Amino acid sequence: QVQLVESGGGLAQPGGSLRLSCAASGFLFARAWMHWVRQAPGKGIEFVSTIYTDGTTEYSDSVKGRFTASRDNGNNVLYLQMDSLKDEDTAVYYCSRDSAGRERGQGTQVTVSS
Repeated sequence: QVQLVESGGGLAQPGGSLRLSCAASGFLFARAWMHWVRQAPGKGIEFVSTIYTDGTTEYSDSVKGRFTASRDNGNNVLYLQMDSLKDEDTAVYYCSRDSAGRERGQGTQVTVSS
């Protein structure tokens, strides 16, 4: 059974940082392209980042240069380092097996506010 469990969300001030984690199980994580998506209040699912099996990454324009995705294939964990946070980064963040967020975990809330 596929499981994706996100953690690490919370409250941060603008300009601050948070690091999200996603523990994966039930599938061959090391062979899977993995994704981060988010959903802001009242909005749809938004693509954030893709990390390929070799560790190369892609980002949406809104987070490029501020967020860094990484993965630990030995422990089946996906990470998202979020720096220089902005108010508009407030959202529920999900790790997902697809870039549209159809196969996502339960999410972790990130709130950026002063």
